[in-house]
Amino acid sequence: MTTGTIRCTVAQAVVRFLAAQHIERDGDRQRFFAGCFGIFGHGNVAGIGQALLEDLATTPEGDIERLRYYHARNEQAMVHTAVGYARMKDRLQTFACTTSVGPGATNMVTGAALATINRLPVLLLPGDVFATRTANPVLQELEDPRSMDVSVNDSLRAVSRYWDRINRPEQLPAALLAATRVLTDPVETGAVTLCLPQDVQAEAHDWPAELFSSRVWRVRRSTPDFGELERAVAAIRAAQRPLIVSGGGTIYSGASQALSAFAETTGIPVAESQAGKGALPFDHPCAVGAIGATGSSAACTLASEADLIIGIGTRYSDFTTASRTGFAALGVRFINLNVASFDAHKLSALPLVADAREGLAALAGALSDHRVAPAYRERVISLSRAWDNTVSEAYAQGAQPLPAQAELIGVVNEESSPRDVVVCAAGSLPGDLHKLWRTRDPKGYHVEYGYSCMGYEIAGGLGVKLAAPDREVYVLVGDGSYLMMNTELVTAVAEGIKLIVVLVQNHGYASIGALSESLGSRRFGTEYRYRTATGLDGDLLPVDLAANAASLGADVIVASGVVEFRAALRRAKDATRTTVVYVETDPKLPAPPSPAWWDVPVAEVSSLPSTQTARQEYEKRKGAQSAHIHPSEDPSARAQGSER
Repeated sequence: MTTGTIRCTVAQAVVRFLAAQHIERDGDRQRFFAGCFGIFGHGNVAGIGQALLEDLATTPEGDIERLRYYHARNEQAMVHTAVGYARMKDRLQTFACTTSVGPGATNMVTGAALATINRLPVLLLPGDVFATRTANPVLQELEDPRSMDVSVNDSLRAVSRYWDRINRPEQLPAALLAATRVLTDPVETGAVTLCLPQDVQAEAHDWPAELFSSRVWRVRRSTPDFGELERAVAAIRAAQRPLIVSGGGTIYSGASQALSAFAETTGIPVAESQAGKGALPFDHPCAVGAIGATGSSAACTLASEADLIIGIGTRYSDFTTASRTGFAALGVRFINLNVASFDAHKLSALPLVADAREGLAALAGALSDHRVAPAYRERVISLSRAWDNTVSEAYAQGAQPLPAQAELIGVVNEESSPRDVVVCAAGSLPGDLHKLWRTRDPKGYHVEYGYSCMGYEIAGGLGVKLAAPDREVYVLVGDGSYLMMNTELVTAVAEGIKLIVVLVQNHGYASIGALSESLGSRRFGTEYRYRTATGLDGDLLPVDLAANAASLGADVIVASGVVEFRAALRRAKDATRTTVVYVETDPKLPAPPSPAWWDVPVAEVSSLPSTQTARQEYEKRKGAQSAHIHPSEDPSARAQGSER
């Protein structure tokens, strides 16, 4: 047992503590913090910045430094990179991110929201104003006449799962332990913020040596309650048309094999949310593809007919439920297997609060003799084959002179290896990828759609590559998202990390443009054009994104058409440096549509005929929404009662 004290600054103590944290699941132990991203300013350069330098300088020669520092270029982007890394590592590793007080700290708010919404761990260490207040107001201080205890970092409270401000050294140990507990808990995890006043960061203290001893945080695999399991099994046995909806929790739990075995035994088809895509390979006999507003015709049809939905590790976003119109059968019920009680109880479900892998194993054991009717299996197979043919047709449209986006997705899918990773986040690409990408590996599909954050793509791809350096990482990004945040191309180049970035030029916001048109708003404000006397309706802007990418240090290949694009991808795969493949598409050539709906309100009154027509369609769709509020009775008993 370590005894005594160690004298160092608060910032040095933070760095030492983070380096000593480990996580263990199923007997596999690893360091929890892979490093620290940072951009230094006056609020952290002499605190956390000095501590990271000292940690590196005092490490014995030949050893890996305790907490490796990575120089990011944008504060929001470095949080995205940490999130991409954590997702690729199934939440078992992450990064810390440090910034100065002021704009550096508030730039992290978007990244923190994305992390928390997606239930992914990241530690934020923003500098803060002076705890002593002797020099107030300091540079970048937000003065609030109601209180002296408010700073811009309070904006991070709403998007953090745990938030604290360290005004005295004595507060640090408890805060560090609480922060790491939340980060390593699959139920509670998300963004965690520890605000560090710049004077406190540099203050020395005598710390108990035990604070810096190696500490292991063990991830429990909770098993189902017997009563909950019994009710779930009875409901599945009673169902005629059950459908599994697999979410991100299936993948984070490492439950893909358990899901495959359960589906094969019972014959129950499996649809996938955005986060859950890849839980089964696309050609698995029970896989029916993407579900919801960006879903396949197979999954959406089965969802509309299902009498029982078995949600596994899903939080049922509006895209997954098609804004609560997707599960349309009269009396449809839900079983939700989820590690979080909050999600397990959604949609008046029969809850099965447990780890996804353990829950599936328990269900499989209790249903080893159960299988859906042959006629239902035949329908599932027929619908799946029809959708697979639709995907093949979308891959080979042969559009001229500009290709359709679906064709490009097909080329990337065909040229990539099964273990390669596709990364995307916002615009029309995520919806097309959800429907069309043929996943072959549980970690091969990485689309951030909990926050659908423009600018995530390149930064998130960097995190994916750091987590899986043996895989090729294909970042698909539209011009709108690229213009919002391309800075981490510089970080990738500086670190010698290779990404393949497919930069799709469609001169605006293709996704919102199509949505705007469907809502009667005529693509207003969604294209990049010169201003004229009548508005932003002039010629297309001559923005040279290929030249921009080259100026940031990346190699660039410009491709025209599908044939050149395929050749460019092959060159990029053979390259050793980050390579951007620039290609132009026709944004008005759509991918195969989904039969599902997404609730976006249309103006109730308007003088525009296009809006009036869209409103009529909207009101018709609204009438199909369901609150899915059901009594807590056992649906199997209810079904048996109706037979009598």
